Amino acid sequence: MLTPHFTPPATATDKLIRALIVLATLLASAALWWPAPAHAMRLKEVASVQGVRNNQLIGYGLVVGLDGTGDQTTSAPFTQQSINALLQQMGVSVPPGTTMQLKNVAAVMVTAQLPPFAQPGQQIDVNVSSLGNSKSLRGGMLIATPLKGADGQIYALAQGSLIVGGAGASAAGSKVQINHLSAGRVPEGATVERAVPTSLNIGDTLQLDLNSNDYNTAREVARTINKKMGEGTAQAIDGRVVRVRMPEGSDARVSFLAEIENLPLELAAPSAKIVINARTGSVVVNQNVTLNACAVAHGSLSVTISTTPVISQPSPLSSGGTTVSKERADITIKQEPGSLIQLPAGTKLADVVKALNSLGATPQDLLAILQAMKTAGALNAEIEVI
Repeated sequence: MLTPHFTPPATATDKLIRALIVLATLLASAALWWPAPAHAMRLKEVASVQGVRNNQLIGYGLVVGLDGTGDQTTSAPFTQQSINALLQQMGVSVPPGTTMQLKNVAAVMVTAQLPPFAQPGQQIDVNVSSLGNSKSLRGGMLIATPLKGADGQIYALAQGSLIVGGAGASAAGSKVQINHLSAGRVPEGATVERAVPTSLNIGDTLQLDLNSNDYNTAREVARTINKKMGEGTAQAIDGRVVRVRMPEGSDARVSFLAEIENLPLELAAPSAKIVINARTGSVVVNQNVTLNACAVAHGSLSVTISTTPVISQPSPLSSGGTTVSKERADITIKQEPGSLIQLPAGTKLADVVKALNSLGATPQDLLAILQAMKTAGALNAEIEVI
């Protein structure tokens, strides 16, 4: 005889636990479909202070201490000339006409970026790139190299051991290489010798340059600054420039900029744009691109060329003649049929992507299709080819 199973009634605690479990499940699933709140841009991310920027520095130097992977002086004579000039500065005279077979020296170009407000004595990173036919800069040391700006003045002095991210080995005609061996980096390898003056403390106004030309952004920047710092503080000059009235004193100006650079901005949606990289076939579409109803026919054309060697030789009993080798080429042209596909109008990015994917075109073919759709008036976007 079976004994009936008895289930005790649920208590208030059990009901509460079950309710919490259901609530947690709903919250976890809602994270997948509930839209995330929009993050407002800050002023520092859309504009920069005029004159507060990096300055490019460049110099010519020598890397020594290489393990036989330096420049070949016969193919790179400027390396030997640089060594002669360096030795003369050190009091060493090389007889004229002497050919030095140097294998541990390489001529390099040294570049760096001088950050704004950099002061003498501070250190910056430098990049070192081979200028001749050096096989590798690994293990080398950059000797003192002056770095000059666009005005020809020396702003930094670079020296130090190189860090090369690549590695390689060769033996018996085989060679293995990982990454690049002809360029390296010297962290904090240059010492600043001269400071670059800025316009931060000059005049009673300061100019903010927007990263992109947009009238709505310029108006929003001026409105946000005036709301925080008082009416009449900022004035939008055009779609890229906002003029700001600054307080007196360097400390007050630094505090003023610290206050306004983190102000949130409610920016309008950018203009519809499609960026096309013709070299790689990359296509990037922003969220405001829309598509009108249109019809597109797409078919691919392929040309195949194959060559076959043909040997022509004289008969075995002939007294003269030579064997001649020629090539026979076969050219085949194949055109895939293309049907006319109707694309519906799309007002969202997902609809545009779905419509373009329905064509089945490769990224390279998509470049021509998008340009043709733009000419036909079916694509509501600006196309930029880079």
